[in-house]
Amino acid sequence: MNVRPVLDANASAGGGNLGNLPEWDLTDLYAAPDAPELKRDLDWLEASCKSFASDYEGKIAGLDARGFLEMVERHEKIENIAGRIMSFAGLRYYQNTTDPDRAKFLSDAQEKITVYTTPLVFFSLEINRLEDAAYADLFDADADLARYKPAFDRIRAMKPYQLSDEMEKFLHDMGVVGDAWERLFDETISGLEFEVDGEVMGIEGTLNCLTEQDRAKREAAARELARVFAGNIRTFARVHNTQTKEKEVMDRWRGMPTPQTGRHLANDVEPEVVEALRDAVVAAYPKLSHRYYELKRKWLGLERMQVWDRNAPLPMETTRTVDWDEARETVMNAYSEFDPKMAEIAEPFFSKGWIDAAVTPGKAPGAFAHPTVTNVHPYVLLNYLGKPRDVMTLAHELGHGVHQVLAAGQGEMLSSTPLTLAETASVFGEMLTFRRMLRNAKDDAERKVLLAGKVEDMINTVVRQIAFYDFECKLHEARRSGELTPDDINALWMSVQAESLGPAFDFMDGYETFWAYIPHFVHSPFYVYAYAFGDGLVNALYANYEEAPDGFQEKYFDMLKAGGSKHHTDLLAPFGLDATDPAFWDKGLSMISGLIDELEAMED
Repeated sequence: MNVRPVLDANASAGGGNLGNLPEWDLTDLYAAPDAPELKRDLDWLEASCKSFASDYEGKIAGLDARGFLEMVERHEKIENIAGRIMSFAGLRYYQNTTDPDRAKFLSDAQEKITVYTTPLVFFSLEINRLEDAAYADLFDADADLARYKPAFDRIRAMKPYQLSDEMEKFLHDMGVVGDAWERLFDETISGLEFEVDGEVMGIEGTLNCLTEQDRAKREAAARELARVFAGNIRTFARVHNTQTKEKEVMDRWRGMPTPQTGRHLANDVEPEVVEALRDAVVAAYPKLSHRYYELKRKWLGLERMQVWDRNAPLPMETTRTVDWDEARETVMNAYSEFDPKMAEIAEPFFSKGWIDAAVTPGKAPGAFAHPTVTNVHPYVLLNYLGKPRDVMTLAHELGHGVHQVLAAGQGEMLSSTPLTLAETASVFGEMLTFRRMLRNAKDDAERKVLLAGKVEDMINTVVRQIAFYDFECKLHEARRSGELTPDDINALWMSVQAESLGPAFDFMDGYETFWAYIPHFVHSPFYVYAYAFGDGLVNALYANYEEAPDGFQEKYFDMLKAGGSKHHTDLLAPFGLDATDPAFWDKGLSMISGLIDELEAMED
């Protein structure tokens, strides 16, 4: 029942006079924290969980297909109400994580729902105790029930790692403890203050300074980030040590063979597919990030690159602010050009209070699209500051939103996609926006800036995220041998940075602490490879679209509508694509390499 939004690791930021930025209207969930409808739903949830357990605990094996379907529908209703409550509490909290009233409201809601739903722990346990033949017969006997089989197959995948009923209930109740550590991380990050050139700002504004044209300002921001992270490093190390140890204990008790196993199961993806992706990306570092950053070093006129130059604008790039109306028009035109239906689905996000765009004190950094529940709608969080890359962040999160709207028809159990597929529509939305902007470029200089920006985004999505994945693998492995000091974690971070970024870079003192602000390491261990998976998938999809555009949109929308009801092999089959083929990833990486080829050719 944990429905916390997942912050996107690739969110970027800018600055300037931005126009009228939208704020969330959460009244489609509840009118207020003290709304009578909220109390009504909490009371209903408590009673419904008790009655569900009374009616079904110890009895699932005796149900026929019709009775099983009725049970599933009752469980979905419980999921829906719990998800609605937690979405409201969570979204309010992420608007201002430093507000104690919002933090208390979220904590109280989490604790109540944890207590109310503890009687439901038996549900998945008894499902997994069904004999294989009886399980198969249930879904063969009823077509209405059969559509739910993919969701139950994913539950059954956890069967080898299931503990006793009492232990599972204990772990369910203890979940609020792990949530508290995550909130400590969020509140610490959101409460940090940085001073750059006499201006005090939060983390979003400071990270934004790393994309300024003025190199001295970029350096000042990088050094201030390092100073503040160092001052808080013991807190961040404690959070990471605790969360990683908690996962190690859980994995050990469950008999998980690797720290990554749980994520692969949740993503419904084979470990060998992820390792093939990881290996392909690492092997491609020289022809991707190493080659690109050497080009960028020359453009910047530097002997050596520093970490504050990684996301620097190009010298020929005009410093400008993209106001909100222009960003909206750019993305909506790209979506509409692909298919008017896509823009039609996206429109309410702008007109009905489904986007919260402004940077405000205490607001969670980064960006996300949260689906809430299937009978409401998604909400998008941005920290929009007006850089051209912010337009891509909008395109990315709006892609998630479109996907979530289309998948809602599957219902609570089947609408949610594995993380690997969840990035498909978001990265595809970015690609549509980029390609339209590239077609409309006024001259070679603008085209070069756009190409370089897209290559950097792809490197951040593929190379950087796989480096993050390798860091996490090393972190979890090292923690198994004992407590890690901040210096230990710093060393693990640096061990992947030079390898991924390449020989053009030097690393300032203090950069070793920059692992501290990445939310995924705390909130969603091993999530990050999903970005690389999504980018490779979209590159292959977009190539398919260019080669055979007729009928592509219909197949694409069908894929998004499927939500989590199909395995990635079934979703990709209509396009003639297969992610289990190791060569599949090389095709996606070749698209990035080809863009770098174009940039090199422009040097001649």
